[in-house]
Amino acid sequence: MFSTDLSKLIPSFLNFSKKLLVARWRSLVVLLIGVYLPLQIFGLLALEVWKNQGGFPWDVPILMAVHSTARAQLDVIAVTLTQFGSIRIVFPIVCVIGLVLLIQKRWRSLTYLLTTAIGSAIINRTAKEFMHRVRPHLWDSLAPESSFSFPSGHSMTSMTLVAALVILTWGSVWCWVVLIAGSLFVLGIGWTRLYLGVHFPSDILAGWMVSIAWAIGVSLVIRPSLTKDSIISETPPQEETTLLPEETQLIGEE
Repeated sequence: MFSTDLSKLIPSFLNFSKKLLVARWRSLVVLLIGVYLPLQIFGLLALEVWKNQGGFPWDVPILMAVHSTARAQLDVIAVTLTQFGSIRIVFPIVCVIGLVLLIQKRWRSLTYLLTTAIGSAIINRTAKEFMHRVRPHLWDSLAPESSFSFPSGHSMTSMTLVAALVILTWGSVWCWVVLIAGSLFVLGIGWTRLYLGVHFPSDILAGWMVSIAWAIGVSLVIRPSLTKDSIISETPPQEETTLLPEETQLIGEE
């Protein structure tokens, strides 16, 4: 009796599992590439930095190679551009975007943006205090910093902003604009931190990885892109101002 039932249950389970995985394969790929791999890279970087404050063998050579390109014109560009990756510049940008989302009644998207931005800042501050990595002192920087080095705050701030905007504009032509322009922006900010000698390359890579994982991870929870409607469309989808049935149920259960 038991074996007969089992012989029926196993094929039924396999059939269900196959259909479920086919239906959810995109989410699984996002989890693997967008969350697990970046966190794995960040973890490996953090572990190495924790064991050896000097970091990786390639940190100093890359810094010196970047410094060898120093020119008066590049000095001005680096000092100016690096400011756009600071929280002092990015925070007002987030506020302006947030105000637009609020007026458009895109409350789910606004919640996602604020949660991602604030969470990223908390992660960066906590990691810096925990790791206590001293900044490189290979030459006198044009824009010296006094806080800890790992992970790079400028890299995290710029990557978090761009990653969040890519997710919010996903499915629209604006996504490609944000992706291309944002990638150049993120790379530019990373270059300035190396050029100014205030971060090791591993600081920047770690900042990028944890920001990507955080932005994608939060999107899987808050789900700002529930429909194909673009964030710039005139009428927000109902899910932007209304909780999903499962979300309402979770609140009721609490």
